[in-house]
Amino acid sequence: MDVKEAVAAAKKYIAELFAQENITRLGLEEVEFDEQEGEWRVTVGFSRPWDAPSALLSITQQLNSPRSYKVVRISDATGAALSVKNREGVS
Repeated sequence: MDVKEAVAAAKKYIAELFAQENITRLGLEEVEFDEQEGEWRVTVGFSRPWDAPSALLSITQQLNSPRSYKVVRISDATGAALSVKNREGVS
């Protein structure tokens, strides 16, 4: 599997997993390959409806609204998602 396939798999998995939460602005943040474990670690960010700022805020403030960041582990051999965790160190 190449990096583009790993990212696509991670984004698809997150979109499906969080579908009932109506997430928006799903995007790639980071990606790395762990050769020893044979897995991709793909960090994605997204917004949830309850994170959205008031319509009265400026566009800049809306674009800087809170986001959730998740690290998805993808098996290089199978392309399956192995886990989803909160990304540490993000406030």
